[in-house]
Amino acid sequence: MELATPVQNVYMVGPTYAKRLEKLGLKTVEDLLFHFPHRYEDYSLISKINQIKPGETVTIQGIVNEIKNEYTKNGKKIQKALVSDGTKILEVTWFNQPFLIRTIKVGETYNFSGKVNWFGHKVSLISPEYEQVSGQRYETLGSIHTGRLVPIYSETYGVTSKWLRSRIAPLLNEYLPLFTEYLPDKVISKNQLLAYQKAIRQIHFPDNQYFADAAKKRLAFDELFLIQLASLKRKKRQEKEKVKYQFKIDPYQTSIETFIKKLPFVLTRAQQRVVREIFHDLAQPKPMNRLLEGDVGSGKTVVAAISMYFSYLNGCQSLLLAPTEILANQHFKTLKDLLSPFGVKVNLRSGSFKKEEEFDILVGTHALLSEKIKIQKLGLVVVDEQHRFGVEQRKQIREKGVNPHLLSMTATPIPRTVALTLYGDLDLSFLDEMPKGRMKVKTWVVPSLKREAAYAWIKKRVKGTKEQAFIICPLIEESETLVSVRAATQEFESLQKKIFPDLRLGLLHGRMKARDKDLEIERFRSGKLDILVATPVVEVGIDIPQATIMMIEGAERFGLAQLHQLRGRVGRANLVSYCLLFSESEQNQRLKAMEKIHIGANLAEVDLQMRGPGEVLGTKQHGIPDLRVASLTDKLLITETRLAAQETINEDLSLKKFPLLKEKLERFTIKAVSSD
Repeated sequence: MELATPVQNVYMVGPTYAKRLEKLGLKTVEDLLFHFPHRYEDYSLISKINQIKPGETVTIQGIVNEIKNEYTKNGKKIQKALVSDGTKILEVTWFNQPFLIRTIKVGETYNFSGKVNWFGHKVSLISPEYEQVSGQRYETLGSIHTGRLVPIYSETYGVTSKWLRSRIAPLLNEYLPLFTEYLPDKVISKNQLLAYQKAIRQIHFPDNQYFADAAKKRLAFDELFLIQLASLKRKKRQEKEKVKYQFKIDPYQTSIETFIKKLPFVLTRAQQRVVREIFHDLAQPKPMNRLLEGDVGSGKTVVAAISMYFSYLNGCQSLLLAPTEILANQHFKTLKDLLSPFGVKVNLRSGSFKKEEEFDILVGTHALLSEKIKIQKLGLVVVDEQHRFGVEQRKQIREKGVNPHLLSMTATPIPRTVALTLYGDLDLSFLDEMPKGRMKVKTWVVPSLKREAAYAWIKKRVKGTKEQAFIICPLIEESETLVSVRAATQEFESLQKKIFPDLRLGLLHGRMKARDKDLEIERFRSGKLDILVATPVVEVGIDIPQATIMMIEGAERFGLAQLHQLRGRVGRANLVSYCLLFSESEQNQRLKAMEKIHIGANLAEVDLQMRGPGEVLGTKQHGIPDLRVASLTDKLLITETRLAAQETINEDLSLKKFPLLKEKLERFTIKAVSSD
C-alpha cells in the first residue's frame, strides 16, 4: 500500500478512467487524494417531507414506494418516484435518466438531496442527488453524496464529482494513515491548525462549515509554509557563500559618475535608488541575489548596463541571459551603444550567431549555457525575464563562474505579496517610476460593433504618416478549439486583402526563423511597414519609436500584466499613443481596468483578485508553484507562514530536529525543480 500507487490500479478505475484522470493531472493515489474540492453543495439541512417548501435546498430520507418512467408529449422520458417518510409522500422527478428505475430499488431507504420546486401542480424534488442509506457500503463510508456538505471537484469528460467522491471516500479510509504529521508541534499549536490527517479527511467530507474552513486553512498553510521554508533555506545557504571577485567602489566612483552623466537621459529617482541598492550588494563578500521588477520602459536595461560597467571596471566579465533572440539582439544593441565608447567589448551569442570573440559583456539566449563558452573571470550574471528560465538553467548560468553576483530582472508585473512569497530568497528592487516625458498610452476597450470604425481610424493615422501600428493575435494559426480567436497568419492575409489593401503589412510570430524575424522587425523599424501583425512574441524586446497604436485581438484571453506589457511597446517616443483592446466578450470589467490603471504592479493586483495566481502568472511559467488550496492574495496567511518558517529555520537551519519536515521539504523541492 503506497501513495505512489498508479490510479489505474485503484478499485473501479482501470485504464480508461486513468486516462481521463490524467487530464486532471491525477496519476497516483496521492494525486487523487490531493484533488481537493473547490466548493461544496450544502445538503446538510435534513427535513421532514411535511415541512419542506418550494425554493429550499434540502435532504429528505424516506422509503421508495414506487419508481417508473413516464413519457412527455415530445416522447422524452421522465422518471418519477414516490417517497414517504411517515409524515407525507413526496414526488421526486428526474429527466432522461431511464436507468434510475433499475438503480433505485422500491422498498429501500434513500437520502435525496436537491432543490424543492413546483412540477406541474405538485411540489416535487427536482433531479436530486440520491444515496442508499443501508447496506455494507453505507456502514463503511456513511453519507458522501447527500445529507451533508457535499464536495464538488474540478471535473473532466466522463469524470463527475459523484464519481470522484465514490473513489476518494474509500481511499481515505485505506490510505489516510500514510499521511504522517510533519509540522512541528509548536507551529501547529501556535497557529491553531488541524492535524494533518484530519485536515485531509475534512476538506473532502467536512462535518460542517467550521471544519471545511479549518481544513482549508491547514492545507493552505502547508503550501505557503513549504514555499517560505524552501526560500529561507536558500537564502541562508546563499549568505554563507563567498564571491571569488569582490568589487570595490571607491577607486571607480569618478568613472561611474562620468558614465552616468554621459547617458543621453537623466536617471529617474527610482533608477538612482536601485543602482545604490545594487552597488551596496556588489561591494559585499557574499554574492548578490537581487530581483529587479519594473514596467516596460522604466529603464531596467540601463540599470543593468551600469552594473555591468561596474563589473568591467573591477576587471570582471558579465553575462546577460535573455529568453528570446529578439530580446537578446535588442539588449546587445543597447549595451553596445552605451558601453563601447568606454572601451567595453560587448558581444552576442545566440542560436543563429555563434561567433567566438573576446568579450567583457556577453549577451545571449540559452546558447550561453553551452559549455564551449570560455569565461576567465565572471563577476556578474544578469538574467532578463527570469521567470522564463527554470531553477536548473539559472543555476547552470551561475556555474560559469565561482559564486558570481546575480541580478534577475522582470517586466512582468508581480504583486508585491506574490513576489515576497515566491522569491523570498531574493532581495527585491522596484522601478516604480517612469522616465520624464513618457506619456500614458490612451487605452480603450472596443466592442465588436465598433470594429470597422476602428479599422478606418487606424488607416487614417498611419497612411502617409510616420506613425505605425501593431495588431496582436493570440494564436499563430486557426485552432478548431478556439475558432473565435483571430490567428495571426489568417488575420494577416485578411487584413492585407480586405481591410488595408493600400497599406504595407508585415507578419511576425514565434515559429519564424530568427533571421526572418530580424528582417521583419528591421523593415518595421526602418518605416518600410505601416502595420505589423504579430503574436505576443512582441511582448518583450521590440523598441519601435514610431509605433503609436497597439491593437489587441481577443484581449479577454490575456492577463492584464501581459496586456500591459504589450501596451508598453507603443508610446516609446514623445508621440501620443493608443491601445485598442478588442474583445468578443460582453463582460469587460477586468479589461476596463486597463483604461484607468497604467502601473503594472497595480494591474497585477487587480488580476490577482479577479483571476488568481495561476492565470495571472501563467501556469506554464517556471517557478510558479501549483497551489491547490492557498491563495497568494491571502496576505494574513502569507505573513503567518513567513513568521513560522523564519522561527523554524532560526531554531534549526538543518531541520535535523524535524526529520519528517526535512523529508517533506526535500520532496517538495525536488517536485518544484522537476516541474520546471
